[in-house]
Amino acid sequence: MTERTLIPLRYSAYLACILLSLITLALSSLSAWWLAVALPAIAFTVLGTWDLLQPRRTVSRNYPVLAHFRYFFESIGPEIRQYFIFSDTEGRPFSREQRRIVYQRAKNTLDKRPFGSLLDMDDPGYEWINHSLTPVDHANADFRITIGSRCAQPYSASIFNISAMSFGSLSANAIRALNHGGARGGFYHDTGEGSISRYHLEGGGDLVWEIGSGYFGCRDEQGYFNEDLFIENATRDAVKMIEVKLSQGAKPGHGGILPGAKVTQEIAEARGVPAGEDVVSPPSHSAFSTPIELLEFLDRLRELSGGKPVGFKLAIGHPWEWFSIVKAMLETGRHPDFIVVDGGEGGTGAAPLEFINRLGMPLLDALLLVHNTLVGTNLRDVIAVGSAGKISSGFHLAKTLALGADWCNAARGYMFALGCIQALNCHTGRCPSGVATQDPRRGNKLDVPLKSERVYHYHQNTVQALGNLIGAAGLKDTSELGPDHIIQQTSQTEFRTYRDLYPFLEPGALLNGDTGYELFDHYWEEASAWEFGVPSSVIRFRRNPVR
Repeated sequence: MTERTLIPLRYSAYLACILLSLITLALSSLSAWWLAVALPAIAFTVLGTWDLLQPRRTVSRNYPVLAHFRYFFESIGPEIRQYFIFSDTEGRPFSREQRRIVYQRAKNTLDKRPFGSLLDMDDPGYEWINHSLTPVDHANADFRITIGSRCAQPYSASIFNISAMSFGSLSANAIRALNHGGARGGFYHDTGEGSISRYHLEGGGDLVWEIGSGYFGCRDEQGYFNEDLFIENATRDAVKMIEVKLSQGAKPGHGGILPGAKVTQEIAEARGVPAGEDVVSPPSHSAFSTPIELLEFLDRLRELSGGKPVGFKLAIGHPWEWFSIVKAMLETGRHPDFIVVDGGEGGTGAAPLEFINRLGMPLLDALLLVHNTLVGTNLRDVIAVGSAGKISSGFHLAKTLALGADWCNAARGYMFALGCIQALNCHTGRCPSGVATQDPRRGNKLDVPLKSERVYHYHQNTVQALGNLIGAAGLKDTSELGPDHIIQQTSQTEFRTYRDLYPFLEPGALLNGDTGYELFDHYWEEASAWEFGVPSSVIRFRRNPVR
C-alpha cells in the first residue's frame, strides 16, 4: 500500500497562507508595512477555511485556495483564446477577421488587406464569385427592393437592414443609435418582438414592427391580440411593415419568461404589460392555430394597418409545416407580402445550448427550401423573401441573394458596428460595450451620435462592397445574381457552382407533380392547408412495436 501523508500536498497553498499570516502578523509589530502583506494572506486563509467547510464545490474542498485560480483562468478562457490564441480566421461565432472588417467599415477607415488572402483556397468549402472581363461601375451603390406592390402603402426597402433585436435585449442607447443610423442611411430597423419603444421613435428611422406570440404592443390584459392597440401602433408613420414572428433562428419553438425584476417602467410601457411583473411569451400564437387561420390573420393585419405590407418570419423546422402554409396560400388565394427566413445560426437571442447548436435548419438550406417551394407553386413573383443568419459582409450578401433572397437582414453585424466585442455576456446584463444590457451605468456610456454614424457607415460601406463585387462580376443589379455566380471548392481538385450543388425547381413544378426533389416527394402531398399535422408516413416510423 502507498503511504499517505498526514496533510495532503494539495493543501500546501492553504497552509502557506496560514504560515505567511502568522509570520507577517508577528513582523507587523516591528513595522506597519508588514500589514500590507499580512492582510491579503489573512484574506486567503479565511477563503481557504471557507473552502474546507462549504459543501457545494468538491474541488474547492479538495484544493482550498488553489481551486480559485482554476476558476479564474477558466472564466477568462474565452478572452485568452480570442485575443492571444485564435488566428484572424478562427474563432466563433465570428472570427477576428469578420469582426475587424465590420469595425473598419463602421469607422469609415481603410478596409483593405495586404499581401493576399489568409484563407486556404484549396480547402473544401472555400467559396468565391467569378469576375467578368466587362465589369460594371457601381459608384454610390444603393440597391432596393419594393415589398408589397399590391398594398395601398408599398415599401421600398434597402437590400441590407437591421434584423430583429428588442429593446430589453439591447440598451436604450443602442436602440437610439441603430434608429438614427437607419434614418440617415435609408434602411429599416426591425423592432424585435419587444414592440415599439420610445427610443425606436426618436431617430425618425423606418421601422418593421415585429409581433410575436406575446403580442407586445397589441395585447389585452390576458395576453391576447387586441385590434385597437394594434391599430394605434401599426398606423404610425414610422412603421412601414408588419412582421409576425412564427419562430426565430436563435431559439425556434421556444417561449420564455421575462422576470418581473427586469420589467422596468420603460419596457412595460413599450410592451403593454404591468411593470415589475413576470411576462410570459408562449411558444405558439393564440390568434391562429392552422395555416389558413394564419393567412386570415395576416390579411386582417394588412386591413387594420391601412394597407401596409404584412408578412411573417420563420426558422424552418418540420418541412411539412412550411408546405402546409404554402398549400393554404394555394387553397385560399391569400398570401403574405413577404417572408423572412431566419437561419438556425441566428444568435442574438440568448437560448439553451441545445437550441443554439442543434435546433432549426441553417439559413442556406432553409432559404433554398422556401425559394424552391414558392417557385414550384408559381408564388415567387408575388412574395418577397428576406433572409437573416450570420450575414456581415458583401460576399455574405451576394451568396444569399444568389440563392433566392430579395434582401438581407443582420443583427450581430450591426451590434459590432455599435462596438460589440463578442464578449458573450449578452444574457448576463454585463455587456462591456453597453450594447446588450439594461444596466444604465453601462448602456448610458454608449455615445449615440458617434455610434449612429458607425451604423450608417457600416451599412453604406457594406452595400458598396456588394456593389463593387457584383460590378466586378459584370452585373448591373443584385436581381441578376443567381446560383451560377457562386462557386464552391468541393475537394482539392474539384469545384462546382451552387446551381450544380443544390436543386432548383422549375416554375410550377410542384403543381405539376414533377420535382425530382426527394424532400418534396416525401412530404408535399401529405401536407394539409387545414392543419399543421404530421404526415402519416412520419407517424408510421415513429411507432415503437414494443409499446
